[in-house]
Amino acid sequence: MKNMEYGYKRSVSFPFADAVLKTKAELSKEGFGVLTEIDVKAAFKEKLGVEHDEYLILGACNPKLAQRALQAEKGIGLFLPCNVIVYREEGETVVATILPAAAMSVIGNPALDEVAREAEEKLKRAVDAV
Repeated sequence: MKNMEYGYKRSVSFPFADAVLKTKAELSKEGFGVLTEIDVKAAFKEKLGVEHDEYLILGACNPKLAQRALQAEKGIGLFLPCNVIVYREEGETVVATILPAAAMSVIGNPALDEVAREAEEKLKRAVDAV
């Protein structure tokens, strides 16, 4: 599966609901809590009256990394939490995460580089373990 410059994704071999549970468990193993969940399918149905494939956005936060990032750059909160998505596409279940190093590179603060790299490694490990 092709990865994006701003994200890392992979297809998994089990149903959507199982992928969501496994994703949350793997994020937890890497020190991330899920602060928010946005059910895009349900929101589009309720607010727009349109059908959409299963698509869930998880707002994941690793408090230790978030604290370090905020100490380096107060405005980094605009980039937090790290989004992880689980969705269906062409009959497959996909799990993907933002690449913090790519996202934070626009800030231009070298003090964020190590935190972003660490977060990215942890998020990629979680996705790979799903």
